[in-house]
Amino acid sequence: MTRLAQTAGLNDIQREILSTVRDFVDKKIIPVATQLEHRDEYPTEIVEGLKELGLFGLMIPEEYGGLGESLLTYALCVEEIARGWMSVSGIINTHFIVAYMLKQHGTQEQKDTFLPRMALGEVRGAFSMSEPALGSDVSAISSKGVKDGEEYILNGQKMWLTNGGTSTLVAVLCRSDEGHPEGTAPHKSMTTFLVEKEPGFGEVRPGLTIPGKIDKMGYKGVDTTELIMDDLRIPANRVLGGTTGRGFYQMMDGVEVGRVNVAARGCGVAQRAFELGVSYAQQRHTFGKPIAQHQAIQFKLAEMATKVEAAHAMMVNAARKKDSGERNDLEAGMAKYLASEYCKEVVEDAFRIHGGYGFSKEYEIERLYREAPMLLIGEGTAEIQKMIIGRRLLEEYRFQG
Repeated sequence: MTRLAQTAGLNDIQREILSTVRDFVDKKIIPVATQLEHRDEYPTEIVEGLKELGLFGLMIPEEYGGLGESLLTYALCVEEIARGWMSVSGIINTHFIVAYMLKQHGTQEQKDTFLPRMALGEVRGAFSMSEPALGSDVSAISSKGVKDGEEYILNGQKMWLTNGGTSTLVAVLCRSDEGHPEGTAPHKSMTTFLVEKEPGFGEVRPGLTIPGKIDKMGYKGVDTTELIMDDLRIPANRVLGGTTGRGFYQMMDGVEVGRVNVAARGCGVAQRAFELGVSYAQQRHTFGKPIAQHQAIQFKLAEMATKVEAAHAMMVNAARKKDSGERNDLEAGMAKYLASEYCKEVVEDAFRIHGGYGFSKEYEIERLYREAPMLLIGEGTAEIQKMIIGRRLLEEYRFQG
C-alpha cells in the first residue's frame, strides 16, 4: 500500500485523469490554499487551471464538448480536489449539479444552449433550493413563479447559494400553481427555472439581486450568497424540461449525485487530515522519541486510517451504483452520512495529534478543523440521511407476516 483510498478497477483514462488532478492539487492548490482561505479570496487562478484541465465538463457528454466521464471519475476527482482545498470542490460541485440536471432533464434547446458553454466553464452554474425560513423541509418553499403570457414572474428569497456571485446560470426551485389545482401535493407543484444573470453582486439583472457574500466560519474563498427575486421576468422556455410541476424530482435527482460529491469531499478532507497527522506524529518528539512511537498515537492513526478507507469504499460504491443506472438514494445517503461523520472525527484526531499547534493558523489542520463541519449539513443533514436510509431499508426488508 502506497497510500490510503485506492480504487480498484479503474481504466487507463481514469487513472490518467486522476494522476493529472492529483499533480495539480499538490502543485497548485495545497501550497496556496491556507493563505487564500485566511483572506477569504476567490481562487481565480486555480479555477482557470481547472477549466484548462476540462474539469468543468468532466461529466458533460462529448457531443456537447465535455469529456463524457462517469460519476465515479468525477467523484474521485472531487476527492482529490477537496484534499487540497474543500472550497474549490464546492465551486465545481454546484456547476456540476446544474449541468447534470440539464443533461438528464433539459429540453434539446436548453442542452444545446448551455451545455457546450458549461463544458468550457464559460457558463458557471449555481443551484438554489433552500430558503431563509426552511432547512430540509423542501415542501415549505414559498418562492413562486406565475405565468404571464410567454413569461414567468418570479418572486421570493433563496438562501445558501454556492457560486451565487460568480455564477451566470442558476437553477431555482419555485412553486408554480398553474395546471396544479388547489390541494395538489406540494412536491407536485414545484418547477425548476433556469435563470441567466451577470456575475457579481447587487442587482445582476432587473428583478434579481445577489447581496454580498455570507461570512462563514469555514468554506471560505467560494462565494455563498442569498438570491432575491422581485418581479423577475424570465421566458417560458427557461422552465427546465419545458413542463411545470417536475421541479422537485429534478432537484432531488441533482441532490442525489450531489450527496456522492459531498461524500467525496469528506473523503478528501479526511485523507488530508490523516496525511497531516501521520506526518506531524513522526516529527514531534516527547519523552525522547517521536510521538508516533507512543501507543496512544498509533491507536489514533489506526482508527483514522480505517475510517478513511471505509468512507472511500462507501463513496465509490454509491457512485458506481448511480453509474449503473440503478436507484442509489440508499447508497448515496449512507456514503454521505458516514463520510461526513468520519471526516469530522479524523480531522479532530489530527487536530489533537498536533496539540497546541493545531490551534495556530500557521498549521493547515486549523483550516480543516473549520471546514469539516460544513459537510455535516451540506446536501442534507445526518438526520435527513438517516430518514432516507431508514425508509429505504423498510422498503427492502418489508415484514411479510
